[in-house]
Amino acid sequence: MSARGERYAGGRWRNWFFGFVLVAALIGAILHWGEVEGFAALVERARPGWLGLAFALQLSTYVSVAAGWAAVLRRAGTPQRLPPLIRIAITKLFADQALPSAGMGGNVLLVDQLRGIGVERGTAVAALIISMIGFYAAYALFAIIMLVLLWFNDRATPLMAGLVTLFLCVALAIPGLALWLRSRGSEPLPAWLERIGVVRSLLDTVAESPGDLLRDRALLTRVAACNALIFLADAGTLFACLRALGTNASFGASFIALIMASIVVTLGPIPLGLGSFEATSTATLRLLGVSFEAAFAGTMLLRLLILWLPLVPGMILMRGAMKRPPSVPHPSGASGGSARDDHR
Repeated sequence: MSARGERYAGGRWRNWFFGFVLVAALIGAILHWGEVEGFAALVERARPGWLGLAFALQLSTYVSVAAGWAAVLRRAGTPQRLPPLIRIAITKLFADQALPSAGMGGNVLLVDQLRGIGVERGTAVAALIISMIGFYAAYALFAIIMLVLLWFNDRATPLMAGLVTLFLCVALAIPGLALWLRSRGSEPLPAWLERIGVVRSLLDTVAESPGDLLRDRALLTRVAACNALIFLADAGTLFACLRALGTNASFGASFIALIMASIVVTLGPIPLGLGSFEATSTATLRLLGVSFEAAFAGTMLLRLLILWLPLVPGMILMRGAMKRPPSVPHPSGASGGSARDDHR
């Protein structure tokens, strides 16, 4: 296929994908507009100091996501500045929440946008795989810690243990699949899989990631640490939201509620986790001694900060990504993407 044809096909694919994400988010927002309107009352009666801390913690999550990618790109010899990576982080987290795909919705977007700022395709895929490993490593560790904390407080139930076990299977399966595809290299797939163009394309893409990056344990540890900071910041945000509303809940209770609600959203099919996150977080906080009214109000304020406020910039940045021309493979065969100064 010619470069012009590749640009057309790539642009059409990007428009369909990004458009689907936007429609999913808009439908969710419209169906739950009453909740959005109710957030104004919560903000009006919140303590400014704690509310400011919650807002700062949420900003730090995007920096942590970008820092993990920056570590991979720096190790690969293609360092990038944090600001463009933070913009990509906002769109990726937006896509992850809009698409019910176990946190995988924004991964395709990540590779596409990294290539758009001049990162080679193999390095972009390596950043994707390493970020997935780091994300699920931190996630799985915190899920186990959460269950242990519930057990020590005599609050663990068979349902909670079952959910954590199921989640751990997912946490091992997703990065495990990516590593398995990487280890196969260019080996042929079974005939029935070869006929699925998307699977064949995924294998070809994953096979391009540099193996030395995936074997760098120090790099994997740094990326996992960056992802761990995200979960801690989210738990801290819930803690600050509860304090902002005058509730003396502990950080431990906030951490347990945040992780349990996140697991339910990860395993569920509901876009944006609408309803399932709120119900799980509220029920968990109530189980740990927080009043129902305070648990529900704190969870709603948390959702304002982690979902509804980023929704607008996420849509704006994604629309910008849709308008940006897709990168075209370099004639030599390496995917060089567009010029690096395109992101300025």
